[in-house]
Amino acid sequence: MFTVILPTYNERENLENFVTALQHVFAAHELQGRILVVDDNSPDGTGEIADGLAERYGNLSVLHRPGKQGLGPAYIAGFKQALKTDTRYIFEMDSDFSHNPAYVPAFLKAVEDADLVLGSRYVPGGKVENWGAVRRMISRGGGIYARCILGVPVNDLTGGLKCFRREVLESVDLDSVSSHGYGFQIEVTYRAIQKGFRVKEIPITFSDRLEGQSKMSNRIVLEAAVLVWKLRFRST
Repeated sequence: MFTVILPTYNERENLENFVTALQHVFAAHELQGRILVVDDNSPDGTGEIADGLAERYGNLSVLHRPGKQGLGPAYIAGFKQALKTDTRYIFEMDSDFSHNPAYVPAFLKAVEDADLVLGSRYVPGGKVENWGAVRRMISRGGGIYARCILGVPVNDLTGGLKCFRREVLESVDLDSVSSHGYGFQIEVTYRAIQKGFRVKEIPITFSDRLEGQSKMSNRIVLEAAVLVWKLRFRST
């Protein structure tokens, strides 16, 4: 059994289609998966759409949060909820189709001999589609920057498509995770490595969202840039 966590904020254009695509993957591969939507009180009605999907699908549940608090806290809330169940593996995914639902079976195969599987844009076979030069530079440069400062053998520390064994999240002190934006991806992976868990990267194609607005901002980039130094000094 596994759980796919989908954090949402203003994703009404994407959520239903993404959940439908996930359900098709589950059925085609005879997978016993659950979906947990974590909605931060989206003003566009995403939470209501999620509730409707929960009525339609018995394997989907919704966690409503009072307001927008950032990606990291949304995932942590989802992790804690999933860990209350018998789920063995826990996925992070974006519901805007930047992460292809078709990758789920490959991740489940890869995690058989790993503790954390990362979808990587920057290993052979991985790539990014529909991004401009500036965003490519920020993403690639940020990953190299974090890797060098932290001294870890991971090519895509900022990627958001992941599959954890539950033991990883049970071992990480989730309440002490400090980052709210995309630095959260760096922090959780780094903590897993520091705990001695096996991390594997597999190639993915990352496509820019089909609908809606990106949540990326200068504040999020700055938070991640400062975070890596905090993590480095904390571990010395």
